[in-house]
Order: sequence, then structure tokens, then C-alpha cells
Amino acid sequence: MESNPLGSGSWTRRRFVQLGAATAVAASPLAIAQARATEAHRSMIGVAFEKRDPRIAVIGTGGRGTSLLGNLLAANAHVVAVCDIVPEKAQAAAAMIVKAGQKNPDTYTDGPHAFEQMLQRNDIDLVIVATPWDWHAPQAIYAMKHGKDVAIEVPGVTTIEECWNIVETSEATGKHCMMLENCCYGYNETLILRMIHAGRLGELLYGEGAYLHDLREELFSNAGEGLWRRAEHTKRDGNLYPSHGLGPVANYMGIQRGDRFAHIVSMSTPQRGLDEYRKNHLKSGDPRQSERYIAGDMNTSLIKTANGLTITVKHTVSTPHPYDRINLIAGTKGIFQDYPPRIYLDGQNKDETWESIDKWKEYEHPLWKREGEMARQSGGHGGMDYIMIYRLLQCVREGLAPDMDVYDAAAWSSVAPLSEMSVSQGSAPIKFPDFTGGQWCSRNTSPIATQI
Repeated sequence: MESNPLGSGSWTRRRFVQLGAATAVAASPLAIAQARATEAHRSMIGVAFEKRDPRIAVIGTGGRGTSLLGNLLAANAHVVAVCDIVPEKAQAAAAMIVKAGQKNPDTYTDGPHAFEQMLQRNDIDLVIVATPWDWHAPQAIYAMKHGKDVAIEVPGVTTIEECWNIVETSEATGKHCMMLENCCYGYNETLILRMIHAGRLGELLYGEGAYLHDLREELFSNAGEGLWRRAEHTKRDGNLYPSHGLGPVANYMGIQRGDRFAHIVSMSTPQRGLDEYRKNHLKSGDPRQSERYIAGDMNTSLIKTANGLTITVKHTVSTPHPYDRINLIAGTKGIFQDYPPRIYLDGQNKDETWESIDKWKEYEHPLWKREGEMARQSGGHGGMDYIMIYRLLQCVREGLAPDMDVYDAAAWSSVAPLSEMSVSQGSAPIKFPDFTGGQWCSRNTSPIATQI
């Protein structure tokens, strides 16, 4: 029988927050969901962007922000302002914009809250957030409260409270908050998605996704993500970066669109990799030698959906491992697995061997048919970054609903804190909140599956 430290009475969400962190760790998903069920809210499901050619601001112009800026400029986006705590980075971004033939943008570099001054302007429609993870929620919320749609890098947010905050702010303001999950726009991912919707894999049963990437050198770098990302391993033990592997599988399964995540069980191995790496690569007097890392080297999480499907999600960035997102989806008529891409459909041969997906080019996504050449020229993870940005701009310019919305951002992001809860409780099952307020049951397919 499940325990509920909050009891069975009626609880407001604000009252829950006042209970404090100790109770929150044990019961936040269920308690907040119960409290919120009694509160009126306006759904953002299916809500279209206001049709316009958006005036864009970028917060964070480091490596990732600059890469996204290049894709924005390649897609003829109008960038009016950039913000970064390092003036040289903002100035380099501004130079990119001028080189692309646009007016020199305003730059905001006066400390970590300079973005607030920028977002108080009334000539910005869409904000791109490419900052360290802890800043995503406050910057997205500030943007929405000041009348801007916002697209945040992954992971969208890092706590259950932040998941609810972006959902409720989006609903209260009528502004979109979507996560920039580029892997949902990969060539293989979109092709397989269309095969699934054509019934080629039959009724879906299970999927697997992962982020298996050796980031040890980057984590200990004295620049870029090395300045902040390693710190996450001193604070949290769970699946810290789930959406690259999970997002495509969630799309395949129609999560939030006829199904939803129900509960999660998560477990982590011991932590060894970062200790071993610093012992062999850092000098004895380096202050990083005294850091204590608590995140297990490999986290494995198992998700059960409301319709009974299962998803395995893995995470490791601190061990030797070739890059792999697994990207597996299986149904009653066949199975696809990536890295390398291969497919096996019922009856395709007699010796149970995989085949290439090349014979299934008829399911190539229209976005790739139309923009694939430009995407590959623009770069960015094989072109998926450009397709993602192109599609975002298309949705705004044509007044369409986003492919992935604030409910997807919240659900996919919630895997990280819920996995932490499960690990801390001996791999106990932890329930997911229903961020849609029950509307996942009757919701239509994501537009990306059928977009022409």
C-alpha cells in the first residue's frame, strides 16, 4: 500500500510547498497533483502560437547558445538582443548576427540578472534559453510573465516544483514554454515515427533510450560546461539528463497523447569514474580533488506507462563509452534500434538478422525532404538542430501549435527528480504527476508525426 505523508485531506499547492523539503522529497509528485486537481487552470494543449515573424532574444551565448544562434540565422530568424554574463561571448554573438546581414543587436551583460532588463522590452516575441540548468526555470518564467514565448534547452527544469511552475505560468500567461529537444528531430527518429503511425511496427510494447556519453574531459574543463555541470554530480544521484533518449521514445508512444508516464523505478551503480579521472588527470593541489561526487556512474530507470508500456532510460557520462542513445522501439510487428540504425520486421527474412532502414525511405519525414540539405550544411548534430529550429520558426510564422509543449517539457524533465527520489528510497516506485490535468486521455497526436 502506498504511503502519503500528507494524509488524505484537502491540500493546496501553496500549503504543500510550505511543508518543506523533507516532506517534499517523499511525496511531492502525488501531493502536488492532488492539490492541483482542485484548482482551475487553462490548458495550453493545442494552443497555437500567435502568427508572426518572431523577434528573438537569446539568453546564454556560450557553446550551445552560439550553435543555436547559427541555426537561427541560417533559418533567417530576426535576432534583436543577446544576453550573457561574459561580455566577450555576447559580443561574439552580436558579431555573428551583423555578419548575417542584420542590425547590430543589443547586448546585456551586466551580471546574472541582466536578462531581466532585456525581457522587459516590448519588441521581443520569442526567447531562446541556453544557460546552465538551474537558470532555465527562472528565466523561462520571467520571460512568460513578460509576454514572451520561450524555448528552453535540455533538461528543461530540474525539480518537480519547477515542473509545476513552468506549467502553471504558461497556463496563467497563455505563453508557450517548450523544450528544445533536438533528438526528436533527427532523421532516423522522424522516419521511424512515421513508420509507427503507418502501423509498420504494430502495437507498441516497449522502448529504450539513453544518454551514454563520455564527458569526463568536458566535466573537468576550466571553460564552458566544466564551470558548472560537474557540480550536479555533487548534489544529485539519479538520471540527470534523460530527455535525449526519452523524448523520441515518448513521441513514438504518444505520451501525453493517449498515454502517460505512470510510475518510475530507478537505481544507480556506485560512483567511481570521476574519482578515477581526477586522480589521473589533476594535480594533487587542485581544489577539485576535495569534491565529493554522489551521482552513480550508471543510472538505469524503468518507466511504466498508464497503458502498460515500459521504457528503459539509462545515463552515464563518467565512464569510457562510445556515444549511444540506444533509441529502441518495439511492437507486435517488429523492432527498430539505433547505433547503428537497424530494423527487424516480422517475416522479413528466415535467419532473424537485422536489415538497414534504407529500404524505408518512403517514410522520410517531409521536414527532412524539404530542408535536409540545408540542415546538413548548417550542421548541429547531423542537422537535427537546424530542423528543430526551422520547425519552431515555422510554427510561429504560420500560427501553429508547437510540436512539444510545456506539458512535455514538464513530464520529460520530471524523470530526473523522480529518479532521484526512487534511488534515495531503495529503488521504490514513484508516481508521476499528471501535468495535463487528465487531458492526456483525449489529446491528439503531436503535429510532428503528420506535418506536411
